[in-house]
Formats: sequence, structure tokens, C-alpha cells
Amino acid sequence: MSVEVFTVGARLTRVARAMAHRDPDAAMAAVAEAVPDWRAGPGWVSCWRSSWTAGGGTARGAIVVVSSDGWERGDPELLAEGMRRLHRLAHRVIWANPLKARPGHAPLAAGMAAALPSVDAFVEAHGLAAPERLAEVVRGGRPPEGTPREGAEGA
Repeated sequence: MSVEVFTVGARLTRVARAMAHRDPDAAMAAVAEAVPDWRAGPGWVSCWRSSWTAGGGTARGAIVVVSSDGWERGDPELLAEGMRRLHRLAHRVIWANPLKARPGHAPLAAGMAAALPSVDAFVEAHGLAAPERLAEVVRGGRPPEGTPREGAEGA
């Protein structure tokens, strides 16, 4: 199985090679070195015309995991359009949100609300159990209750 990893700041940056180090500290140092715009904040809208989705790019047939709080600064409709295209290209789209675990959290941020209709599984990305649960969903486990594709389409 081939794995690709990208970060999104002001642009899409491929970091799979940087993460190939066996030592996690060395991998994180290599990623920090490889990402020139890591403080730029969310920039999904600016990345949709990148090689990720252009002509199918690396998303075609992939399981795409997005890890973000959904606080996009760009136009939410452009994000929604990009997410629809990504969803058509990808095998599955999983969104891991660090805010989802907060009591009473609702995905109301404009970016998150725009993205959710094109997300197959919406999972927590906070706490020690989150990576294990994410791995289960990536392997094809049942998405958590409340995921948009489970009858709450467009939620």
C-alpha cells in the first residue's frame, strides 16, 4: 500500500518522504523543515486547483484523511465545490476534527459545514484513543454515529 501525506497552509506540501524516518522526532523535524508555510493557517480553497485534484492527481481512488478543525478562511462555496470533486475522485473521505470531542460541539464553522456533505466519516482527532479509532475507520470500520453519510446527509 502506498501512503501520501500532505499539509495545507497557504499551499499543499507533500511530506510523505519527510515522515519516512523511523524516529518520530526526526520525522517531525523533517516535516517542519519541508513545510514553508506551516503558520499560514487553513488554506483549503487555495489548494483545490493544485495537483491534488487536477486531472485526478493523488486523490484518485485514495482513502483521504483530512485532519482539520474546519476553520477555513476562504470562500466556503469554493471549499464545498472542491470537497465534492475530492469526494468523486477519492475512494473515501474521512475528516478528523480535534474540536469534535468537545461537549456540545457542532460543526458550524463555515468550512466544516461546507465540507461535511462530502465526508464519508467525521471522527474525533483529540485524545489518546483518537488515532486508534481513526485507524479503525480507515481500515473500513463503521463510521461513528452522526456521520453525514449515515442518514444525516448534508448535516
